[in-house]
Amino acid sequence: MDTEAIHREAAGAGLRELEGLPAGLLDCEAHELAGVLGGPSLIHLPGRVEPPVFAAVLMHGNETTGWAAARAVLRQYEQAQLPRALSLFVANVAAAAEGLRLLPGQPDFNRLWRGGEGPEHAMAEAVTRRMAERGVFASIDIHNNSGRNPHYACINRLDHRFLRLATLFGRTVVYFTRPDSVQSNAFAELAPAVTVECGQPGQAHGVEHAARFLDAVLHLSSLPDTPVAAHDYDLYHTVATVNVRDDVAFGFETGDLVLRGDLDRLNFVELPAGTGFGQVRTPAEGPEALLDTRNEQGEEVGERYFRIDGGELRTRLRLMPSMLTRDPTIIRQDCLCYLMERLPPLA
Repeated sequence: MDTEAIHREAAGAGLRELEGLPAGLLDCEAHELAGVLGGPSLIHLPGRVEPPVFAAVLMHGNETTGWAAARAVLRQYEQAQLPRALSLFVANVAAAAEGLRLLPGQPDFNRLWRGGEGPEHAMAEAVTRRMAERGVFASIDIHNNSGRNPHYACINRLDHRFLRLATLFGRTVVYFTRPDSVQSNAFAELAPAVTVECGQPGQAHGVEHAARFLDAVLHLSSLPDTPVAAHDYDLYHTVATVNVRDDVAFGFETGDLVLRGDLDRLNFVELPAGTGFGQVRTPAEGPEALLDTRNEQGEEVGERYFRIDGGELRTRLRLMPSMLTRDPTIIRQDCLCYLMERLPPLA
Protein backbone atom coordinates (compact mmCIF):
# COMPACT_ATOMS: atom_id res chain seq x y z
CA MET A 1 0.00 0.00 0.00
CA ASP A 2 1.28 3.49 -0.88
CA THR A 3 1.88 5.33 2.40
CA GLU A 4 3.12 8.63 0.97
CA ALA A 5 0.37 11.13 1.68
CA ILE A 6 -0.27 13.91 -0.81
CA HIS A 7 -2.31 16.76 0.67
CA ARG A 8 -4.90 18.67 -1.32
CA GLU A 9 -6.81 21.66 0.02
CA ALA A 10 -10.61 21.72 0.07
CA ALA A 11 -11.10 25.48 0.02
CA GLY A 12 -13.00 26.97 2.93
CA ALA A 13 -14.19 23.63 4.27
CA GLY A 14 -11.65 22.83 6.99
CA LEU A 15 -11.15 19.46 5.29
CA ARG A 16 -7.80 17.75 4.72
CA GLU A 17 -7.79 15.59 1.61
CA LEU A 18 -4.96 13.10 1.19
CA GLU A 19 -3.86 10.56 -1.40
CA GLY A 20 -2.35 7.84 0.74
CA LEU A 21 -1.80 7.26 4.44
CA PRO A 22 0.44 9.63 6.40
CA ALA A 23 3.45 7.84 7.88
CA GLY A 24 2.67 6.37 11.28
CA LEU A 25 -1.09 6.90 11.07
CA LEU A 26 -1.90 3.24 11.69
CA ASP A 27 0.12 3.38 14.89
CA CYS A 28 -2.24 6.01 16.32
CA GLU A 29 -5.07 5.40 18.72
CA ALA A 30 -8.20 7.47 18.13
CA HIS A 31 -7.18 10.11 20.67
CA GLU A 32 -3.83 10.60 18.89
CA LEU A 33 -5.18 11.24 15.39
CA ALA A 34 -5.58 14.99 15.78
CA GLY A 35 -1.83 15.31 16.25
CA VAL A 36 -1.14 13.64 12.91
CA LEU A 37 -4.12 14.69 10.78
CA GLY A 38 -4.79 18.11 12.25
CA GLY A 39 -8.52 17.95 11.54
CA PRO A 40 -11.23 16.08 9.63
CA SER A 41 -9.54 14.18 6.80
CA LEU A 42 -10.64 12.38 3.65
CA ILE A 43 -8.00 9.79 2.76
CA HIS A 44 -8.09 8.12 -0.67
CA LEU A 45 -6.42 4.73 -0.99
CA PRO A 46 -6.07 2.89 -4.31
CA GLY A 47 -7.34 -0.63 -4.89
CA ARG A 48 -7.63 -3.20 -7.64
CA VAL A 49 -11.18 -2.08 -8.49
CA GLU A 50 -12.96 1.27 -8.70
CA PRO A 51 -15.13 3.07 -7.67
CA PRO A 52 -14.18 3.21 -3.99
CA VAL A 53 -15.98 2.18 -0.87
CA PHE A 54 -16.55 5.24 1.30
CA ALA A 55 -16.16 4.60 5.03
CA ALA A 56 -16.71 7.18 7.77
CA VAL A 57 -15.27 6.78 11.26
CA LEU A 58 -15.28 8.97 14.38
CA MET A 59 -18.35 10.97 13.43
CA HIS A 60 -18.63 11.03 17.21
CA GLY A 61 -15.28 11.36 18.91
CA ASN A 62 -15.96 8.82 21.64
CA GLU A 63 -17.13 6.11 19.21
CA THR A 64 -13.76 4.55 18.48
CA THR A 65 -14.71 1.16 17.02
CA GLY A 66 -14.76 2.50 13.46
CA TRP A 67 -11.17 3.72 13.58
CA ALA A 68 -10.00 0.52 15.28
CA ALA A 69 -11.72 -1.56 12.60
CA ALA A 70 -10.29 0.54 9.76
CA ARG A 71 -6.80 0.18 11.25
CA ALA A 72 -7.21 -3.59 11.47
CA VAL A 73 -8.29 -3.86 7.83
CA LEU A 74 -5.58 -1.53 6.52
CA ARG A 75 -2.87 -3.41 8.39
CA GLN A 76 -3.88 -6.53 6.47
CA TYR A 77 -2.96 -4.74 3.24
CA GLU A 78 0.22 -2.92 4.26
CA GLN A 79 2.17 -5.09 1.79
CA ALA A 80 -0.62 -5.60 -0.74
CA GLN A 81 -3.14 -3.64 -2.72
CA LEU A 82 -6.66 -3.26 -1.38
CA PRO A 83 -9.22 -5.40 -3.21
CA ARG A 84 -11.21 -2.23 -3.92
CA ALA A 85 -10.31 1.43 -3.57
CA LEU A 86 -11.23 2.98 -0.23
CA SER A 87 -11.98 6.59 0.67
CA LEU A 88 -11.74 6.85 4.46
CA PHE A 89 -13.28 9.88 6.18
CA VAL A 90 -11.79 10.38 9.64
CA ALA A 91 -14.19 12.90 11.11
CA ASN A 92 -14.15 14.52 14.55
CA VAL A 93 -10.55 13.99 15.61
CA ALA A 94 -10.67 17.03 17.91
CA ALA A 95 -13.45 15.46 20.00
CA ALA A 96 -11.68 12.08 19.83
CA ALA A 97 -8.61 13.70 21.41
CA GLU A 98 -10.78 14.52 24.45
CA GLY A 99 -12.76 11.27 24.43
CA LEU A 100 -16.01 13.19 23.83
CA ARG A 101 -18.91 12.75 21.42
CA LEU A 102 -18.44 16.38 20.40
CA LEU A 103 -16.69 19.42 21.84
CA PRO A 104 -18.62 22.24 23.54
CA GLY A 105 -19.91 24.53 20.79
CA GLN A 106 -19.50 21.93 18.05
CA PRO A 107 -22.46 20.64 16.07
CA ASP A 108 -23.04 16.89 15.90
CA PHE A 109 -20.91 15.68 12.96
CA ASN A 110 -23.67 13.27 11.95
CA ARG A 111 -26.28 16.04 11.63
CA LEU A 112 -24.43 18.15 9.04
CA TRP A 113 -25.22 16.51 5.76
CA ARG A 114 -28.40 18.28 4.57
CA GLY A 115 -27.91 22.03 4.28
CA GLY A 116 -27.00 24.31 7.16
CA GLU A 117 -24.34 26.95 7.68
CA GLY A 118 -20.95 27.03 9.32
CA PRO A 119 -17.53 25.46 8.71
CA GLU A 120 -18.60 21.94 9.68
CA HIS A 121 -21.52 22.03 7.23
CA ALA A 122 -19.13 23.28 4.53
CA MET A 123 -16.83 20.37 5.35
CA ALA A 124 -19.66 17.85 4.95
CA GLU A 125 -20.67 19.45 1.67
CA ALA A 126 -17.06 19.25 0.45
CA VAL A 127 -16.84 15.54 1.32
CA THR A 128 -20.11 14.80 -0.49
CA ARG A 129 -19.11 16.81 -3.53
CA ARG A 130 -15.69 15.21 -3.75
CA MET A 131 -17.09 11.69 -3.48
CA ALA A 132 -19.75 12.44 -6.09
CA GLU A 133 -16.88 13.38 -8.42
CA ARG A 134 -14.91 10.21 -7.69
CA GLY A 135 -17.89 7.86 -7.59
CA VAL A 136 -18.95 5.60 -4.71
CA PHE A 137 -19.53 1.84 -4.74
CA ALA A 138 -21.04 1.73 -1.24
CA SER A 139 -21.07 3.97 1.82
CA ILE A 140 -20.48 2.75 5.39
CA ASP A 141 -20.69 4.89 8.53
CA ILE A 142 -19.41 3.02 11.62
CA HIS A 143 -20.81 3.94 15.04
CA ASN A 144 -21.05 2.79 18.65
CA ASN A 145 -23.92 2.96 21.13
CA SER A 146 -23.64 4.39 24.63
CA GLY A 147 -26.22 1.90 25.96
CA ARG A 148 -26.70 -1.83 25.60
CA ASN A 149 -27.97 -2.61 22.09
CA PRO A 150 -27.44 -5.50 19.72
CA HIS A 151 -25.28 -4.89 16.68
CA TYR A 152 -27.48 -3.65 13.84
CA ALA A 153 -27.44 -1.79 10.53
CA CYS A 154 -29.53 1.22 9.52
CA ILE A 155 -30.76 2.18 6.06
CA ASN A 156 -32.61 5.26 4.83
CA ARG A 157 -34.17 3.68 1.75
CA LEU A 158 -36.28 0.56 1.36
CA ASP A 159 -34.19 -0.68 -1.55
CA HIS A 160 -32.90 -4.23 -2.12
CA ARG A 161 -29.32 -3.04 -2.72
CA PHE A 162 -29.30 -1.13 0.58
CA LEU A 163 -30.82 -4.11 2.37
CA ARG A 164 -28.26 -6.48 0.87
CA LEU A 165 -25.45 -4.25 2.13
CA ALA A 166 -27.05 -4.04 5.58
CA THR A 167 -27.59 -7.79 5.93
CA LEU A 168 -23.94 -8.38 5.12
CA PHE A 169 -23.38 -6.83 8.57
CA GLY A 170 -26.19 -8.69 10.35
CA ARG A 171 -29.83 -9.73 10.33
CA THR A 172 -31.16 -6.79 12.38
CA VAL A 173 -31.92 -3.83 10.10
CA VAL A 174 -33.54 -0.51 11.04
CA TYR A 175 -35.10 1.79 8.45
CA PHE A 176 -35.40 5.46 9.38
CA THR A 177 -35.95 8.81 7.67
CA ARG A 178 -35.43 11.21 10.62
CA PRO A 179 -33.09 12.85 11.34
CA ASP A 180 -32.62 13.39 7.61
CA SER A 181 -29.29 15.21 7.96
CA VAL A 182 -27.23 12.09 8.69
CA GLN A 183 -24.35 11.06 6.44
CA SER A 184 -25.95 7.85 5.22
CA ASN A 185 -29.02 9.72 3.99
CA ALA A 186 -26.93 12.21 2.01
CA PHE A 187 -24.80 9.44 0.47
CA ALA A 188 -27.90 7.42 -0.42
CA GLU A 189 -28.06 9.77 -3.42
CA LEU A 190 -24.70 8.37 -4.56
CA ALA A 191 -24.75 4.65 -3.74
CA PRO A 192 -26.17 2.04 -1.34
CA ALA A 193 -25.46 3.42 2.13
CA VAL A 194 -25.64 2.03 5.65
CA THR A 195 -24.89 3.05 9.21
CA VAL A 196 -23.66 0.17 11.35
CA GLU A 197 -24.02 0.20 15.14
CA CYS A 198 -21.31 -1.93 16.75
CA GLY A 199 -22.18 -1.99 20.43
CA GLN A 200 -20.29 0.00 23.04
CA PRO A 201 -16.77 1.39 22.46
CA GLY A 202 -13.83 -0.69 23.57
CA GLN A 203 -15.42 -4.07 22.94
CA ALA A 204 -13.15 -6.37 20.93
CA HIS A 205 -16.03 -8.20 19.27
CA GLY A 206 -17.41 -4.88 17.98
CA VAL A 207 -14.07 -4.06 16.33
CA GLU A 208 -13.83 -7.56 14.85
CA HIS A 209 -17.38 -7.41 13.52
CA ALA A 210 -16.89 -3.98 11.91
CA ALA A 211 -13.54 -5.03 10.41
CA ARG A 212 -14.99 -8.21 8.91
CA PHE A 213 -17.84 -6.19 7.41
CA LEU A 214 -15.59 -3.52 5.91
CA ASP A 215 -13.28 -6.14 4.43
CA ALA A 216 -16.24 -8.07 3.01
CA VAL A 217 -17.60 -4.95 1.30
CA LEU A 218 -14.16 -4.23 -0.18
CA HIS A 219 -14.29 -7.70 -1.76
CA LEU A 220 -17.73 -7.28 -3.35
CA SER A 221 -17.91 -7.05 -7.12
CA SER A 222 -21.51 -5.78 -7.13
CA LEU A 223 -24.60 -5.17 -5.01
CA PRO A 224 -27.40 -6.82 -6.97
CA ASP A 225 -30.99 -5.61 -6.88
CA THR A 226 -32.37 -9.09 -6.24
CA PRO A 227 -34.39 -9.57 -3.02
CA VAL A 228 -32.72 -10.83 0.14
CA ALA A 229 -34.40 -13.98 1.45
CA ALA A 230 -37.12 -13.00 3.95
CA HIS A 231 -35.82 -15.43 6.60
CA ASP A 232 -32.38 -13.77 6.56
CA TYR A 233 -33.32 -10.50 8.25
CA ASP A 234 -35.55 -8.70 10.73
CA LEU A 235 -36.63 -5.26 9.51
CA TYR A 236 -37.75 -2.45 11.83
CA HIS A 237 -39.02 1.04 11.11
CA THR A 238 -38.24 4.01 13.35
CA VAL A 239 -41.59 5.76 13.81
CA ALA A 240 -40.73 8.37 16.45
CA THR A 241 -37.83 10.15 18.15
CA VAL A 242 -38.14 10.87 21.87
CA ASN A 243 -36.30 13.72 23.61
CA VAL A 244 -36.50 14.93 27.19
CA ARG A 245 -37.69 18.54 27.02
CA ASP A 246 -34.97 21.11 27.62
CA ASP A 247 -36.71 22.60 30.67
CA VAL A 248 -37.16 19.22 32.39
CA ALA A 249 -34.53 18.17 34.93
CA PHE A 250 -33.92 14.45 34.71
CA GLY A 251 -31.52 11.81 35.94
CA PHE A 252 -31.33 8.32 37.35
CA GLU A 253 -31.51 9.35 41.01
CA THR A 254 -32.91 12.89 41.12
CA GLY A 255 -34.89 15.26 38.92
CA ASP A 256 -38.39 15.98 37.69
CA LEU A 257 -38.13 12.72 35.76
CA VAL A 258 -36.14 9.91 37.42
CA LEU A 259 -35.43 7.28 34.80
CA ARG A 260 -35.23 3.61 35.73
CA GLY A 261 -31.72 2.35 36.40
CA ASP A 262 -31.85 -0.51 33.90
CA LEU A 263 -33.25 1.65 31.10
CA ASP A 264 -30.86 0.43 28.41
CA ARG A 265 -31.90 -3.18 28.98
CA LEU A 266 -35.15 -2.28 27.19
CA ASN A 267 -33.43 -1.73 23.83
CA PHE A 268 -34.78 -3.94 21.02
CA VAL A 269 -37.28 -5.52 23.41
CA GLU A 270 -40.95 -5.56 22.39
CA LEU A 271 -42.37 -3.91 25.49
CA PRO A 272 -45.96 -4.48 26.59
CA ALA A 273 -48.27 -1.53 27.20
CA GLY A 274 -47.77 -0.18 30.71
CA THR A 275 -43.98 -0.63 30.85
CA GLY A 276 -42.49 1.98 33.16
CA PHE A 277 -39.70 4.29 31.99
CA GLY A 278 -39.33 6.26 35.22
CA GLN A 279 -40.88 8.19 38.09
CA VAL A 280 -42.47 11.60 37.58
CA ARG A 281 -41.69 13.87 40.54
CA THR A 282 -43.26 17.09 39.32
CA PRO A 283 -46.86 17.93 38.41
CA ALA A 284 -47.39 16.96 34.77
CA GLU A 285 -50.75 16.66 33.05
CA GLY A 286 -49.40 14.46 30.29
CA PRO A 287 -46.23 13.02 28.78
CA GLU A 288 -45.80 16.00 26.46
CA ALA A 289 -44.92 18.07 29.56
CA LEU A 290 -41.81 15.91 30.00
CA LEU A 291 -41.00 14.51 26.56
CA ASP A 292 -40.86 15.82 23.02
CA THR A 293 -41.91 12.87 20.86
CA ARG A 294 -41.93 13.47 17.10
CA ASN A 295 -43.00 11.22 14.24
CA GLU A 296 -41.46 11.23 10.77
CA GLN A 297 -43.57 14.24 9.80
CA GLY A 298 -42.29 16.21 12.80
CA GLU A 299 -45.62 16.04 14.63
CA GLU A 300 -45.83 15.75 18.43
CA VAL A 301 -47.18 12.24 19.14
CA GLY A 302 -46.28 11.69 22.78
CA GLU A 303 -49.87 10.99 23.84
CA ARG A 304 -49.97 8.09 21.38
CA TYR A 305 -47.00 6.28 22.93
CA PHE A 306 -46.81 7.35 26.60
CA ARG A 307 -49.01 8.12 29.60
CA ILE A 308 -48.48 9.16 33.21
CA ASP A 309 -50.07 6.75 35.65
CA GLY A 310 -49.65 6.84 39.42
CA GLY A 311 -46.55 9.00 39.21
CA GLU A 312 -44.94 6.75 36.60
CA LEU A 313 -44.12 7.46 32.96
CA ARG A 314 -45.42 4.39 31.16
CA THR A 315 -45.86 3.15 27.62
CA ARG A 316 -49.41 3.43 26.31
CA LEU A 317 -49.13 0.66 23.73
CA ARG A 318 -46.83 -2.15 22.69
CA LEU A 319 -43.59 -0.73 21.27
CA MET A 320 -39.88 -1.38 20.80
CA PRO A 321 -37.25 1.25 21.74
CA SER A 322 -33.64 1.58 20.61
CA MET A 323 -30.66 3.73 21.63
CA LEU A 324 -31.71 4.05 25.27
CA THR A 325 -28.66 4.90 27.38
CA ARG A 326 -27.78 5.61 31.00
CA ASP A 327 -25.55 8.55 30.00
CA PRO A 328 -27.41 11.84 30.70
CA THR A 329 -25.01 13.83 28.53
CA ILE A 330 -25.73 11.65 25.50
CA ILE A 331 -29.47 11.90 26.18
CA ARG A 332 -29.18 15.70 26.04
CA GLN A 333 -26.87 15.75 23.01
CA ASP A 334 -28.77 13.15 20.99
CA CYS A 335 -32.10 11.82 22.27
CA LEU A 336 -33.69 9.62 24.93
CA CYS A 337 -34.56 6.91 22.40
CA TYR A 338 -36.16 5.97 19.11
CA LEU A 339 -39.40 4.01 18.89
CA MET A 340 -39.71 1.26 16.29
CA GLU A 341 -42.22 -1.08 14.71
CA ARG A 342 -41.57 -4.30 12.84
CA LEU A 343 -41.93 -4.19 9.05
CA PRO A 344 -42.70 -7.11 6.71
CA PRO A 345 -39.92 -8.25 4.36
CA LEU A 346 -39.39 -6.17 1.22
CA ALA A 347 -41.40 -7.40 -1.75
